[in-house]
Amino acid sequence: METVVVEVLQRKGAISDEDLLGFLRESGFGDLGFGELNRALLRLEVEGVVYVSSLARGKRRVELRERKE
Repeated sequence: METVVVEVLQRKGAISDEDLLGFLRESGFGDLGFGELNRALLRLEVEGVVYVSSLARGKRRVELRERKE
Protein backbone atom coordinates (compact mmCIF):
# COMPACT_ATOMS: atom_id res chain seq x y z
CA MET A 1 0.00 0.00 0.00
CA GLU A 2 2.89 2.39 0.71
CA THR A 3 3.89 2.21 -2.95
CA VAL A 4 0.40 3.22 -4.04
CA VAL A 5 0.43 6.13 -1.56
CA VAL A 6 3.67 7.41 -3.10
CA GLU A 7 2.29 6.99 -6.64
CA VAL A 8 -0.86 8.95 -5.76
CA LEU A 9 1.21 11.75 -4.22
CA GLN A 10 3.49 11.87 -7.28
CA ARG A 11 0.47 12.31 -9.56
CA LYS A 12 -1.71 14.58 -7.41
CA GLY A 13 0.84 16.47 -5.33
CA ALA A 14 0.07 17.40 -1.73
CA ILE A 15 -3.44 16.34 -0.69
CA SER A 16 -5.49 15.89 2.46
CA ASP A 17 -5.56 12.55 4.23
CA GLU A 18 -9.29 12.25 3.46
CA ASP A 19 -8.69 12.71 -0.27
CA LEU A 20 -5.79 10.24 -0.14
CA LEU A 21 -8.03 7.67 1.53
CA GLY A 22 -10.60 8.18 -1.23
CA PHE A 23 -8.01 7.66 -3.97
CA LEU A 24 -6.72 4.52 -2.26
CA ARG A 25 -10.23 3.09 -1.93
CA GLU A 26 -10.78 3.72 -5.67
CA SER A 27 -7.44 2.02 -6.41
CA GLY A 28 -8.50 -1.33 -4.99
CA PHE A 29 -8.21 -0.76 -1.24
CA GLY A 30 -11.98 -0.51 -0.76
CA ASP A 31 -12.01 -1.73 2.84
CA LEU A 32 -9.13 0.51 3.94
CA GLY A 33 -9.74 2.49 7.13
CA PHE A 34 -8.07 5.54 8.67
CA GLY A 35 -6.17 3.35 11.16
CA GLU A 36 -4.42 1.42 8.40
CA LEU A 37 -3.75 4.61 6.43
CA ASN A 38 -2.26 6.26 9.53
CA ARG A 39 0.10 3.30 10.09
CA ALA A 40 1.26 3.43 6.48
CA LEU A 41 1.77 7.22 6.64
CA LEU A 42 3.73 6.88 9.88
CA ARG A 43 6.04 4.29 8.31
CA LEU A 44 6.58 6.51 5.26
CA GLU A 45 7.17 9.58 7.44
CA VAL A 46 9.76 7.76 9.59
CA GLU A 47 11.51 6.63 6.40
CA GLY A 48 11.60 10.26 5.23
CA VAL A 49 9.41 9.67 2.16
CA VAL A 50 6.42 11.84 3.11
CA TYR A 51 5.67 14.79 5.35
CA VAL A 52 2.36 15.01 7.21
CA SER A 53 1.19 18.32 8.67
CA SER A 54 -2.00 19.47 10.37
CA LEU A 55 -4.50 21.49 8.33
CA ALA A 56 -7.48 21.80 10.65
CA ARG A 57 -9.01 19.80 13.45
CA GLY A 58 -9.01 16.20 12.27
CA LYS A 59 -7.59 17.01 8.82
CA ARG A 60 -4.00 16.58 7.68
CA ARG A 61 -1.96 17.48 4.60
CA VAL A 62 0.22 14.73 3.12
CA GLU A 63 3.05 15.56 0.72
CA LEU A 64 6.15 13.92 -0.70
CA ARG A 65 9.46 15.05 0.70
CA GLU A 66 12.15 16.07 -1.73
CA ARG A 67 14.91 13.52 -2.01
CA LYS A 68 18.41 14.81 -1.35
CA GLU A 69 21.12 12.74 -2.96
